[in-house]
Amino acid sequence: MASMDTDELPVVLPSTTTSGLSIALHPLPILNISEHLTRLRLQTQSKVPFVLGALLGTQNGRDVEIVNTFELAMEDDGLTVDQGFLIARKEQYKQVFPSLEFIGWYTVAERPTSRHIALHEQFTPYSSTPLLLILQPSTVFAASADASGQSLPLKAYEPTTEIRDRKTRSVFIEAPYSVETGEAERIAVDYTAKGGSGGTSLESHLQTQRAAVKMLHDRILLLVKYVTEVIAGSAKKDHATLRALSALIASLPASENKEFREEFDTEYEDVQLTAYLATLTKSANLLNDLVDKHVVLTSSRDDRPGMGGRRRGMMGRPTDFGYH
Repeated sequence: MASMDTDELPVVLPSTTTSGLSIALHPLPILNISEHLTRLRLQTQSKVPFVLGALLGTQNGRDVEIVNTFELAMEDDGLTVDQGFLIARKEQYKQVFPSLEFIGWYTVAERPTSRHIALHEQFTPYSSTPLLLILQPSTVFAASADASGQSLPLKAYEPTTEIRDRKTRSVFIEAPYSVETGEAERIAVDYTAKGGSGGTSLESHLQTQRAAVKMLHDRILLLVKYVTEVIAGSAKKDHATLRALSALIASLPASENKEFREEFDTEYEDVQLTAYLATLTKSANLLNDLVDKHVVLTSSRDDRPGMGGRRRGMMGRPTDFGYH
């Protein structure tokens, strides 16, 4: 019974306990973790597949930099990390990136649980304090006073030991992080965001607009789902989030206003007319070029020099090719 009570205890210390780590997260680990989750979702047809991988980076005192990641494999029991695979991949990355060390591991979950504590114990031979980076794809970000301002569904945790009832147990402390990018990483991320194609500036602009609209649509659906669950009583009511949502709705313009609709229609027609005139101008230019080429091809042969049928000899006299 005591063990059951211990398992039900939270494995994350309250927010009053702060971590002294300074974590810098690079874009490559974020992309790798997102790609790992998306690929497993498609392969397993599961919304929440089990994702596990290692974090590579550098640590200088309390300053930690997460630079790269690689995937990990599990044993057949689903509870034990494949240590042979971990060691082999770690040595391979060490040959290519000699400055990077194993500094932790990542997974996908809503929050750390006792299962993560058991996994954490298996990584201690490679690092004395392995960090835990959790991707939370279904998190609703509340605009509360204690929010850290991070817009990414990622949370970093530092392991520590808690003494409770004269017994020690492993727990986690949430650690703040910042996203750090270099010039080469910014170029690579921008290239990836554009789909890896060297399109025109208009295509890039339209792709950016489409991604922004899609992200806005997804977040609106998430907010609608949250409000619906709150009304139904299946979700916990967060007053800070509801107040922020109410203020956002109140700040929106009244789109059903008659004057707004008239002005919107007028501007829409002006834009359509401008696009139509541009198309007409382009078509007129093409037609003008075609007419010029047609005139050149169909001009009379007399207007072209050197096209006569007979040759002229000296002194301008016509001569025939032959003997008299």
